[in-house]
Amino acid sequence: MRILLTGSTGQLGNALKSALQTTFEIILVPRDQMDFCKPELVRETIQRIRPDIIINPAAFTAVDLAEAEPGTARMINAVTPGVIADEAKKLGAALIHYSTDYVFDGSKCDAEGGLLAYTESDTPCPINVYGKTKLEGEQLIRASGCNHLIFRTSWIYSKFGNNFLLTMLRFAKERDELKIVNDQWGAPSSAAWLAKATQAIIAQLLKVESPAQWWSQHNGLYHLTPTGRTSWCGFTEEIFRLAIAEQILEKAAPRVIGIPTSAYPTPATRPANSCLNSALVQEHFSLTIPSWQSELAICMGS
Repeated sequence: MRILLTGSTGQLGNALKSALQTTFEIILVPRDQMDFCKPELVRETIQRIRPDIIINPAAFTAVDLAEAEPGTARMINAVTPGVIADEAKKLGAALIHYSTDYVFDGSKCDAEGGLLAYTESDTPCPINVYGKTKLEGEQLIRASGCNHLIFRTSWIYSKFGNNFLLTMLRFAKERDELKIVNDQWGAPSSAAWLAKATQAIIAQLLKVESPAQWWSQHNGLYHLTPTGRTSWCGFTEEIFRLAIAEQILEKAAPRVIGIPTSAYPTPATRPANSCLNSALVQEHFSLTIPSWQSELAICMGS
């Protein structure tokens, strides 16, 4: 089983490399041979390597910058993943790709205005360039006809790279007070847990007698986030609580003040509701879906 892993220097790619390299043959390609702004170069690299599975966590994830650079965001998030899918189809390889909660507009709620988690059957309606380009990437992958798993996830963090967790821990050492948005809701997702879930799914594939039958049963789109929900403000408060408990902070945590999205304008509009329902992935792959709090505790305690 030869697995080509893209984006191994990103936080999810790094976690996937750590989780998979002890079990599978992982092929890492230098960026100059896998430049997502040069899709034909990516095509040539895949043709040369001829992997059995391509895992693609690579993406243009700078949500605000995407508003200023839509062409680059589209190339990285849509065009090149489409090329990867086309090459996977030609080779008889499979593609595992990661997408985002931002394909939705965040308006899903019940009659009383309570938030409802999005399912795979809900119609996407992205409200920013990042979400639009990631949705187009999903569509191109499906249109290619290759065997694929698309995992939509949300609010990814880890102890590696640039992310909300590390930013808050840095601010905690520099500031006495933080104003954090409290009206955007979702489930923080540990990159390490996403990688372990991916590893478990690939391991299932290796045990079956008929991979073709397995793919006919499991091919498609899934939501993959921990259970529960919180706001960015609530996420911050839990980060600081654990930082004190784990003695990561040597002083009192900053005071956290919740503010509305309107008080923190950004170039890209964010969905108010980023909650995803992971029941389908749990059913299809018998995964145990942990709470976001438990995975955050594992990450910060490691």
